[in-house]
Amino acid sequence: MSTLVFVHAHPDDEASQSAGSMARAVSEGHRVVLVVATNGDHGDAPDDLAEGETVVDRRRAEAAASNALIGTHRVEFLGYADSGMTGWAQNDHEASFARADTEEAAQRLAAILQEEQADVVVGYDWHGGYGHPDHVKVHAVTKRAAQLAGTPRYLEASMNRDAMIRSHQVALAAGADVGEWDPTQPMDDGNPLGSLESELHWACDVSEFIEVKRSALKAHASQSDARSILEMPVEMFTVAFSWEHYIEPARPAGMVTGWFLDVE
Repeated sequence: MSTLVFVHAHPDDEASQSAGSMARAVSEGHRVVLVVATNGDHGDAPDDLAEGETVVDRRRAEAAASNALIGTHRVEFLGYADSGMTGWAQNDHEASFARADTEEAAQRLAAILQEEQADVVVGYDWHGGYGHPDHVKVHAVTKRAAQLAGTPRYLEASMNRDAMIRSHQVALAAGADVGEWDPTQPMDDGNPLGSLESELHWACDVSEFIEVKRSALKAHASQSDARSILEMPVEMFTVAFSWEHYIEPARPAGMVTGWFLDVE
């Protein structure tokens, strides 16, 4: 059995991006650890905050509930402040993850990797999937931490841009209301969404765990991003979230449809 550490930028990112893989690994008897880089303090502030309760308190509680559903064995926070979206003033806050010294942050993460004797660590692709400053930072920090800790396998979660474009075209042809969603357009940092299939190494079928993924998202009820995803019709949600994709830089080029833990 292996120990896997998934590194995410904010509480709720695990639910939308890797909950299927995490739940699948747990179901097979592997140890799964989640590390969250920021406290998510610039997320939505719900109307029902109790007296003395902060956004950080709520988001930590939601993360605990989400990961209990997934089956995650351990959840750790690196302790940085949320940097906000590209161009926000919070990007330059001295406590923000975006401003953090990469080496220092990587050492914090590497300590967890070493403590866990992690076999696999999963971060984000080079632009964090869609350019969010904290996601971009996760890429740099996780890559460096894997080197510092000597973690045998390093993967990067990404999104299959080609598959999203195909789905978007099918939806338009069927007359579906897709709003302003267009995966062919650049994100707020000017870079495209996710990765091309030619850049990916793993397409992992997590359809067996689609309800776990929905439940994990529901646990993050205070966040509008999670709620908006859940507004998708179940059939559309299933198509969009039944596959999770990864880059593994040490592997030869070419996307394999399979499970990354099935290889030695």
